[in-house]
Amino acid sequence: MTSTETLTSQIGATLPFLRRYARALTGSQTKGDQYAAATLEAILADMDLFDAAAAPKVALFKVFHGIWSSTGRALSDTDDQLEAAAQKHLAALTPGTREVLLLNTIEDFSLQDIATITGDTPEEVSNLRDIAYQEMAKSISGNVLIIEDEAIIAMDLESIVGEMGHRTTGVARTADGAISLFEKEKPDLILSDIQLADGSSGIDAVNNIVGKSPEIPVIFITAYPERLLTGEGPEPAFLISKPYSEEQVRSAVSQAMFFSSTETLRA
Repeated sequence: MTSTETLTSQIGATLPFLRRYARALTGSQTKGDQYAAATLEAILADMDLFDAAAAPKVALFKVFHGIWSSTGRALSDTDDQLEAAAQKHLAALTPGTREVLLLNTIEDFSLQDIATITGDTPEEVSNLRDIAYQEMAKSISGNVLIIEDEAIIAMDLESIVGEMGHRTTGVARTADGAISLFEKEKPDLILSDIQLADGSSGIDAVNNIVGKSPEIPVIFITAYPERLLTGEGPEPAFLISKPYSEEQVRSAVSQAMFFSSTETLRA
């Protein structure tokens, strides 16, 4: 296998997770994928950017951050009132905290790996993570609809969001149950599993709901995130892998609350 083929294989294996991360940062599949594409273009133009001494995932995210730090953190103007409101909220956060929090809790990078990716020291990364948790505690509270057929997981999720200051509008075990709960009370956020008790799909339930209220952010929870990160159609901006940690849920919920729109995911 040639060096180019090896590099292509390494990038291919980690690209779905870069795309997940990029969408979580931007709150948009389209914008996130634009940054992921720019990362690939930069590597193709100069393969030396891909740090061969680092783990492939670290190397790929490092190139991404070289682009993101020079363009992504400078929030662009927008005519969309919902997006403008989200950007105003994000602009008030300490620079670098969201990146560190997502890299650590969602992408499961160590503090040392994050330091390699962002160019900070491990001590600076640790400080940014602490600040992120402090700012999360001050984030806006809201109502959360949980779509999950496993009772223990549903109770755990309800406990986590409750400790964050959010209220659960209800727990649905089926797609029909989720739609029924939505019609009774509109949530500010949805936490949804993919496969539900009666064989129905959390994706179908979410599509039905966001078709009526596209401003509601959605976090999907699945044991197979790579199956939803194919690049072949609309995908969720926020995606948690099972088994998850409390920190992952807290991080994703706080990030999702910052954005007041989510793109519909079709089966």
